[in-house]
Amino acid sequence: MRLAGSARLAASLPLVLGPLLLLLPRRAAADVKFTKPEAGATLRGGGALTVQWEDSGDAPAIDDLTTYQLFLCAGGNEEGSFIQLTSITTQGSFGTGNRAEGTVSTGIGDDDENAYFLKMISVAATGGTVTNYSPRFTLTGMTGTFPPAVQAGIDDLTGTSGPDTVNEVADDAAAAGPVDADLFDVPFQSQTGLTRYAPMMAVPPTQITRRTKTPLFPTSSVELAKTWLPTARVQTTVTQSQTFSVKSIENPATAAAMPDDDMQKFLNRWKD
Repeated sequence: MRLAGSARLAASLPLVLGPLLLLLPRRAAADVKFTKPEAGATLRGGGALTVQWEDSGDAPAIDDLTTYQLFLCAGGNEEGSFIQLTSITTQGSFGTGNRAEGTVSTGIGDDDENAYFLKMISVAATGGTVTNYSPRFTLTGMTGTFPPAVQAGIDDLTGTSGPDTVNEVADDAAAAGPVDADLFDVPFQSQTGLTRYAPMMAVPPTQITRRTKTPLFPTSSVELAKTWLPTARVQTTVTQSQTFSVKSIENPATAAAMPDDDMQKFLNRWKD
């Protein structure tokens, strides 16, 4: 039996669309659904900010996540139009519940409507991260200002939705995606989870001008182990890619003339 033209097209769509769907970026899956602050809520700046969330029902599930970092952001939805203002927590654990609380300073931003949202970077037990963004809300009583690019992103807003989710959880079906640049800004000693992120290696200067040595990082306390320590949970450390480059050119200086007089006589002694 021969299929009509439309029927043949409908039958072939799964064969055509199937491979294409595998090529789409993995940005739609979400694990965390923020429930507080609610979309479009108005809160008072300068005080405590309470954050709550629940499992969205999509993969990866919250049970498959270990730790998280939570930040307050402001701006538009496109990359480069929003900034990370302050951290709510950099050492959160999903094992302690679905709630976090932090303090918001009034000087970190303006009081534009729906300018603020939350950013959560979660670490999966299998490796990789997933970044979720909350709905937008307003903070009143704020006394700061935003950079021009951020203010422009806020002015272009038309709703209360935050940026799209970025799912970079490692699995066998998808290649690893690019690492969120904000992860390298979190102090190494403040990070938790199976994957840690180290900042870009420093490049030596072209001249040595200092007369005294100063440490690059502040000192930290050391506690000596008195019993056997548990097995380290860190599996991978990702170092930020180096952007330093070197440009070489030929030396145009004229070669020095051969020596003469006494030096030439000295060199002549060693000729074969």
